[in-house]
Amino acid sequence: NPTTQNPAATITEPPFTGTLRANGAATYPFSATTGGTITATLTALSPNNPIGLSIGTWTGSACQIVIANDNASQAASVTGTVTAAAALCVRVYDQGRLTAPVDFTVTIVHP
Repeated sequence: NPTTQNPAATITEPPFTGTLRANGAATYPFSATTGGTITATLTALSPNNPIGLSIGTWTGSACQIVIANDNASQAASVTGTVTAAAALCVRVYDQGRLTAPVDFTVTIVHP
């Protein structure tokens, strides 16, 4: 009989929240415990002005962007895959269009 492997349980990080100002950025480092799919979703954005949302590799001091959406509005998500445990990060940033601060919440789900 072939054996069935159970997929790794997913972890939902505490919400990543803050206020993004013009020309600003914020980074949230986290660790994936095994390979699998990582999804970062911009669950709240007020006012709903597009910002940048990305997933990257955490270097210990900076987020090296791997996948980015430079025009993310509320409910937008970025999804990627890792093959093994990894130090990762999510970054939100102004891509030069904000004229006033925006409040954001990002939900991160990973293995």
